[in-house]
Amino acid sequence: MKPDEVEDVEIRLLLEGMQQVYGYDFRDYAAASIKRRLTHWLAESEFDTFSQAQARLLRDRDVFESLLRGITVNVTEMFRDPPFFRAVREQVVPFLKTYPFIKIWHAGCATGEEAYSMAILLNEEGMAGRYRIYATDINETVLKKASEGVLPITEMQRFTRNYQKSGGNASFADYYTARYDRAILLAALKKNIVFAPHNLAADGEFGEMNMVLCRNVMIYFKAPLKERCLHLFDSSLLPGGFLCLGLKEALEKKKIWERYEELVPTLRIYQKRYG
Repeated sequence: MKPDEVEDVEIRLLLEGMQQVYGYDFRDYAAASIKRRLTHWLAESEFDTFSQAQARLLRDRDVFESLLRGITVNVTEMFRDPPFFRAVREQVVPFLKTYPFIKIWHAGCATGEEAYSMAILLNEEGMAGRYRIYATDINETVLKKASEGVLPITEMQRFTRNYQKSGGNASFADYYTARYDRAILLAALKKNIVFAPHNLAADGEFGEMNMVLCRNVMIYFKAPLKERCLHLFDSSLLPGGFLCLGLKEALEKKKIWERYEELVPTLRIYQKRYG
């Protein structure tokens, strides 16, 4: 075998071991993507090969947590993709307002910026106290960071521009307190958000949701895992509920497509049909 082929075998064995010992299943992640992240983690670690790393990883939770941090994608920002949030504000919220209380599942929330963005949007649209956001991620380290609601102050100018482009017309500075190099989000934004661990490859659905967001997460998955996720989301959504995907993801040609219609063309906002 060539060295690259041996390394591929090592990676398959490593992923199999992680699934059996820790219950985290990355076997259906896109091969090129997972290999790239694992290789980067290995280069930064104390190990020379994946086989050497596996011997420690399967017995040392700290080593596993280090690898998990290295391979999960945590790219996010406040009001990411402003046209999406503007569309939610203008075309989705009017539907949501017809309910006395709504539940939203944000799958793959990373460090929570988009969940907080949704809380700001709903509060501004008169829905304060009438919603709960369940923000989940496979990585418990980033969930802890998300629950703290502390952001780099250097990002606030960019986040303010995103907020304004998304239709926000208040002062974005009112939603955080500046402390030295940090911006601390208001406690009022946190009280209706529940941060919780959830593994899309292994765990079950959240029932009776009015809205499910999973944006720019499934692009890293192979087809079988994508279908599993879409089934989870579909099972979680009430009729008339909204499924929001990333700009490079789509429902067309998927098994659940016939049960949805695209509410906002190009922005991947779908509404589940009634009946």
